[in-house]
Amino acid sequence: MARSLRLAARLGVLLACLLAAASPAAAQLAQVAGAGAGKAQGDRNAPVSFTADNVTYDRENALVTASGHVEAWQNDQVLYADKVTFDRNTGILAASGNVVLLQPDGQVMFADYAELTQDMKDGVLRGMSAILTQNARLVANGARRTGGLINELSKVVYSTCNLCASDPTRPPLWQIRALNGVQDLEHKKIEYTDAVLQFYGVPVGYFPYFWTADPSVKRLSGLLIPSLGNSSRIGVFYAQPYYWVLDDQSDATITPMITSRAGPQLDMEYRRRFNGGTLDLNVSAGQLDGSAQGTIFAKGRFNYNDTWRWGFDLNRASSINYVNDFHLASIYGGTATVLTSQLYAEGFGEGAYSRLDTRFYQGVTSNVVASQLPVVLPRYEYSYFGRTDPLGGRLSFDTGAFNVYRADGTNTRRATMNVNWDRPFMGMVGDEWKFTAHLYSAAYDANFFNQQPNFGTVPDINDARALPQVALQVKWPWMRNSGSWGTQLIEPIIQVVAAPIVGNSQFNLYPNEDSLDLEFTDTNLFSLNRFPGIDRLEGGSRLSAALHGAWYLEGTTFDGLVGQSYQPAKDNNFSPQSGLRDQVSDVVARASLSPTPWLDLTYRTRLDKTNLATRFADATASVGPSEFRVNGGYIYTTDNPYSFYSQPPPPPASTGFYIPRNEIALGADSRIGPYHFAANMRRDLSTNKMVSVAAQGSWENECVIFSILYYRQYTQVGTYSGSSAVLFQITLKTIGQFGFHAL
Repeated sequence: MARSLRLAARLGVLLACLLAAASPAAAQLAQVAGAGAGKAQGDRNAPVSFTADNVTYDRENALVTASGHVEAWQNDQVLYADKVTFDRNTGILAASGNVVLLQPDGQVMFADYAELTQDMKDGVLRGMSAILTQNARLVANGARRTGGLINELSKVVYSTCNLCASDPTRPPLWQIRALNGVQDLEHKKIEYTDAVLQFYGVPVGYFPYFWTADPSVKRLSGLLIPSLGNSSRIGVFYAQPYYWVLDDQSDATITPMITSRAGPQLDMEYRRRFNGGTLDLNVSAGQLDGSAQGTIFAKGRFNYNDTWRWGFDLNRASSINYVNDFHLASIYGGTATVLTSQLYAEGFGEGAYSRLDTRFYQGVTSNVVASQLPVVLPRYEYSYFGRTDPLGGRLSFDTGAFNVYRADGTNTRRATMNVNWDRPFMGMVGDEWKFTAHLYSAAYDANFFNQQPNFGTVPDINDARALPQVALQVKWPWMRNSGSWGTQLIEPIIQVVAAPIVGNSQFNLYPNEDSLDLEFTDTNLFSLNRFPGIDRLEGGSRLSAALHGAWYLEGTTFDGLVGQSYQPAKDNNFSPQSGLRDQVSDVVARASLSPTPWLDLTYRTRLDKTNLATRFADATASVGPSEFRVNGGYIYTTDNPYSFYSQPPPPPASTGFYIPRNEIALGADSRIGPYHFAANMRRDLSTNKMVSVAAQGSWENECVIFSILYYRQYTQVGTYSGSSAVLFQITLKTIGQFGFHAL
């Protein structure tokens, strides 16, 4: 170590003398510090510092030779070699034997032999190779270096694949071989001429010229990988996207497409990030079915300050056929029949929330009647949840107002105020009590009340109502620790609710905008109002009771609940299929079982009170380790609401207008090493028809991703009769994707 330091000191003095002889400026720099400390980064006249095992000086030829573990550096350039010779007359550094050059940006270059200028930014290299980011490697027979920014390469090979450990001479999984190449370090791109793409050494594609972004760069303008395929509706198509970096905060992707049947299409996507938000805008225009069509999808999210933010969503399309035929990514998410747009502002406070918004809907299929879709203009809501008061309770309230307009149907204006006060307390024997006082209040003004979705008996209404409720709920948990048998819990729950009787006259007095979708399950057994909204209220007195049980073993959990509701008289506000109309409700139950980490089972049901026939069932199961997991689901219900499709108006709710739903879903997911497989299917058991089927498989390593996906949708919506797709993609990491898909 001491010997190396002495040699480094001798070399520093010797090099200072050489630089002093070369130029006055260099002499001044050398006199300041032998190691070049304090010099500006990138200074060409900064001294070169060396460390080496041996140093010799040929005075006659003005040559300094360093050998044995040579390390030379200037500014941020570092050179390692077995031997380095510095020619004072030419200012050339000649390095040989295990040459390594470290760049300021972190790139590492290797060479068998290199001749570099004194600042190491110009020169030639023989047998050059470079390690780039993302496991990329660049190899060339020779390279000419200019200004430290341009590397002109001959007989280039590029890949991100690891070489075979047992036989490094074998070709990698994929590589690009080119006659010539240019590595532009300033603009972060690599250009190739006369290039061939090879898989395991076998040529599969030729490119007279192309270029890719340097693996270290995240954003760079240029052409992206094109898409080529065939569709039963638009024919053979070719799409060529171009990525355009506008500035540090925004970029765009422009994708023209040509088709053999439907005509051309142009898709443009613009993205911008602000200090306080983001903006995404996607517009497209094309020709389909002999007419001009298009879409616009936009989303904005912006922060005004720490309390308030605002945003918007704009989603419009000319037809569902255009969305599915040209926006091919929609095949993964199924078919959307209604598009939602909104503009909103919302604020967050301590225990408070406020929101003002407006919503618009567009039906993109002929089965959805556009004139019957609502326009919400505007809607306001405010929620507050207070602190614990001196009585030990908490006060909360919600208020809001909205205006719903329909060109064909009921126009509704509503203002609401709901106040709630909860006071929990503990009994002397571990019993848990909660007293609740609640008030629903609403004022309505509606036109065309006799049209959909209300079908009332009068055309116009103007009314208000309020419903006070009090409730008392008690839970008495009994828990026992049985040692090796785990812990058992038995918890009876009883709730008593008292309120004025509402009566079914509310059907002809108040419009219904938020209570169309009702499903009685264990989740709303103890709700003060079993309707999902407040346009339909549940009054009168009732008692709800349930038995909750759980068993906790090491690695095993069982949790279940069974309950029922009782009332002194029938409630005709509920449909006959709801299970809540009679004095005794249907039985609701839930059971969850997790005996091991690889098995989860959950089942919810509603059983007829008289014969225990199934009226609702929702079962989910997940089986298997992470390497292979199977998921299943089943749903059955007799209480589904209608939707705004072109069908005859439903009869009054008292006679029932519901259609049963009976559907099963299965899926599997497997991840074993580099392999990933997934599949899922949905089948409608009531019609005995498939809804959708999908399967996907992929393989990935350090340099490539192979994936194949099949999707088939059977559902017919309007003129759209379903679709199928096969998508095959090869992703060469740092290069792009090559894909083919057929519909």
